[in-house]
Amino acid sequence: MINKYLQPYDPKEAEEKIYDTWEKSGFFNPNNLPGERKETFSMVLPPPNVTGKLHLGHADMLAIEDTVVRFQRMLGKKTLWLPGTDHAAIATQTKVEKILAKEKIRRHDLGREKFLEKVNEFAMDSQKTIISQTKRMGSSLDWSRLAFTLDDQRNLAVKTAFKKMYEDGLIYRGKKVINWDPKGQTVISDDEVVYEDRKAVFYTFKYSKDFPIAISTTRPETKVGDVAVAVNPSDERYKEFVGKTFEIENFCGTSLSIKIITDREVDPEFGTGALGVTPAHSKIDEKMAQDNNLPLKKVINEYAKMENAGDILEGKKISEAREIIVDWLKKEGLMIKEEYVNQSVSTAERSGAIIEPLPKLQWFIDVNKKFKLPSSKIDGIKSGDEIDLKHLMKYAVESGEVNILPDRFNKIYYHWIENLHDWCISRQIWYGHQIPVWYKNKDTEKEEIFVGIEEPKGDDWEQDPDTLDTWFSAGLWTFSTLGWPNETNDLKLYHPTDLLETAHDILFFWVARMILMTTYLIGEIPFKTVYIHGLVRDEQNRKFSKSLGNATDPLEMIEKYGTDALRMALLVAVAPGQDIKFNEDKVKAYKKFANKIWNIARFIYSSVEDFDYDNFDINKLTDFEKNILKSFDDLIIEITGEMKEYKLYLTSEKLYHFVWHELADKILEESKEALFDKTTPEDKANKQFMLLNLFEKVLKTLHPFMPFITEEVWADFPKKNKKLLLVEEWPIK
Repeated sequence: MINKYLQPYDPKEAEEKIYDTWEKSGFFNPNNLPGERKETFSMVLPPPNVTGKLHLGHADMLAIEDTVVRFQRMLGKKTLWLPGTDHAAIATQTKVEKILAKEKIRRHDLGREKFLEKVNEFAMDSQKTIISQTKRMGSSLDWSRLAFTLDDQRNLAVKTAFKKMYEDGLIYRGKKVINWDPKGQTVISDDEVVYEDRKAVFYTFKYSKDFPIAISTTRPETKVGDVAVAVNPSDERYKEFVGKTFEIENFCGTSLSIKIITDREVDPEFGTGALGVTPAHSKIDEKMAQDNNLPLKKVINEYAKMENAGDILEGKKISEAREIIVDWLKKEGLMIKEEYVNQSVSTAERSGAIIEPLPKLQWFIDVNKKFKLPSSKIDGIKSGDEIDLKHLMKYAVESGEVNILPDRFNKIYYHWIENLHDWCISRQIWYGHQIPVWYKNKDTEKEEIFVGIEEPKGDDWEQDPDTLDTWFSAGLWTFSTLGWPNETNDLKLYHPTDLLETAHDILFFWVARMILMTTYLIGEIPFKTVYIHGLVRDEQNRKFSKSLGNATDPLEMIEKYGTDALRMALLVAVAPGQDIKFNEDKVKAYKKFANKIWNIARFIYSSVEDFDYDNFDINKLTDFEKNILKSFDDLIIEITGEMKEYKLYLTSEKLYHFVWHELADKILEESKEALFDKTTPEDKANKQFMLLNLFEKVLKTLHPFMPFITEEVWADFPKKNKKLLLVEEWPIK
């Protein structure tokens, strides 16, 4: 018997050595795979943010994706799993600014160029850490194709995409109400807003004693920016006032001109049934103002302080202004009542600041504008068809070109698209893809604009200081990583990709935007299937967080129990879209399973030392051995179908039960008498072949799930001309 099996299995000792062997083999790169492989399988890694180390959610993602790609590789496909990281502009810049703040340094003290050097240094150090951690999970990624959303190739792709969309009229610069983060000093997208339930006071009052309608609000400070009051057209209480304009000479030190308008969205049952319209500080109110040709009166600035709001309020913080207005309303006898309510407050995901809707001149993608699709490989849409981006995004899923698993997410996806506004893509930060737009005589009547890949020739051109939303570059990920805008062999061979596996919380952030950018820019879908995994939660079904003290480091689990055990704990019985209640005891249990495989190997290998597996005549097998082998072959056929449908949760559990309860508990026990020379030599040989044949297929089918222990045991399998298990053939296709 091989001496190493006299000792217990030590994953720490085996895993680093095995991963090094895999890397040196070159087989992570599809160009180096053995044999003729006509069919391809491709998948991009959802790029982790370069802001720190991986967490359990990443570990779950890597376990699922590596299992899929190892299976596809063993099926004989030319398999590409492409790695990369995301610059995560706002998150990374915020992190570096916090580090510098400890040294009492602000980014403006350094200047843009030196600050970006600091951020890039941090990002590259973080990328090294993430790559190391990703390898610890056993991820068989093609590291030779490593991409970064801010590297030169992706920068070229971003500029090319921006220029094309601008020339097609899909990117425009306009003044609209956006989500402003007063702490981060930048615009953020709707999807980066976090809603928090907080207690608030609901004030009901009149603008003046002569004003005929009372209104209600939780934000009295914005009312100095009101230009109208909206009521439902069917509300009989206010019909006589509709269309009239009331001049209010003094509302807490400023004058107001309020027109009474109607809007079907106003709920007559909510508050007084009348809504003060503040178009400069509400996206809903901005739409009402546009429909009724009303002005925007901005009264809050980028630092969440009052402006153009009269001498009493000018320069005051919002909280101070609120108190002043409430006191003034009470003093003037205009306050009708105050109620405490629960309110959903919009906050910035990264800074935690309360969002201020503000009108600002920004860059947008028009999702409703019709354009002629330059090229199309999408069934049902032809090159030259007039279409808009929202329709493209919806059609890709409705037509079945993109299949979302589980399909209950389709309804959520459609709802998001139907309510999608123009996408604000400019950010007032330094880190990221600087917008490829240059100006001469900016903000004057003689303003000239140049949009291009390279900066314009000549003097006096000034580049737009803003950067692009991170999701703009992330939206190009499936094809920019394959060399676009160049017509590369990789792009022809591996696009569209076969699978995108990701969490449901970025279905809109990323998945929808990839469909938008890919269908428009190259006339293809980005992926055929979207596999949505759930969130990893603690035993009490809470999200992991530092504040709760329940965060679990996947590397700690690997150190204690091994990578294979952690992977199985994250994979078994967890269906797509289903959240995982993580329990360390589960990882411990699969460490025992790894030990069980080790012990099975020890038993079988010690029992076949005198047996020639390659030259055994299988016709000598009795019905007993044939039935056992056929039974497992039937199981392989079953699990192969499930694997192709990405039902990893079923496959992993079935393999676990077969190995432990069938192979170990029954088949090995039933074979002991023959193996220990208590029957005929023929019976012994039959049992030896049956066990080796069975174990060979067990190792192959288990390999995608538990790659380290299976590769380690496979190294000692008594078979000639065997390859690394990494590139062995799947037993039954």
